[in-house]
Amino acid sequence: MEDHSISLNKYISQTGVCSRREADQWIDAGRVLLNGVVARKGNRVAAGDTVTIDGKAIGQKPKEVYIALHKPVGITCTTDLKDKDNIIDFVAYPQRIFPIGRLDKPSSGLIFLTNDGDIVNEILREENYHEKEYIVKVNRPITRTFVQRMGSGLPILDTITKPCEVEKVSQFVFRIILTQGLNRQIRRMCEFLGYKVVSLKRVRIMNVHLDGIKSGQWRDLKPQEIKEIKASIQRSKQKPPRGK
Repeated sequence: MEDHSISLNKYISQTGVCSRREADQWIDAGRVLLNGVVARKGNRVAAGDTVTIDGKAIGQKPKEVYIALHKPVGITCTTDLKDKDNIIDFVAYPQRIFPIGRLDKPSSGLIFLTNDGDIVNEILREENYHEKEYIVKVNRPITRTFVQRMGSGLPILDTITKPCEVEKVSQFVFRIILTQGLNRQIRRMCEFLGYKVVSLKRVRIMNVHLDGIKSGQWRDLKPQEIKEIKASIQRSKQKPPRGK
């Protein structure tokens, strides 16, 4: 017979109460019961099973939420509510959501927020080669050498950045398309070449563009956008690793 059960941590995260990682922590702490018995990692949930956390039954999976926010400078991409500038309080969405990836506090532009933990993992997975596009202003005139070296790969954070598309827009502004998500990657790449980033804005993630979303505002992703994102994820899963 076909097994329609799912892992316990996935079941918990799909209800929107926490991430899979947090669910594992709660399971380890003995806070989760499966059909009245203290749960263990690796347990699976099937139709008719009851899951409780701290004695309270958790509900069914809520409607999936996908929004696109134009993050302004000064907002931190964290779910830590102790940070007064956290993105969760800024958006003030009525359901529990979390950002997909991050933008540095001094950066602005497009970021997704969702309650779908599965899509988060797939979009962030580097080998899936999902594009993110940025417009960057620097403090010195952009040269042909700068464009070539930025696009060819630079040594930062004990690795070499992957080749990427770089285009000069004006004397001090360039466009860059990344498929990596290294910590402060663009800023570190510029610093390696003796440049300082003055402003950095993400204008596209995969098939979704920032156009039409004012700073500080957000909109729901359109059904067609979500469909294209999920289709892109499926195509990525079916491709062999790049370079092989």
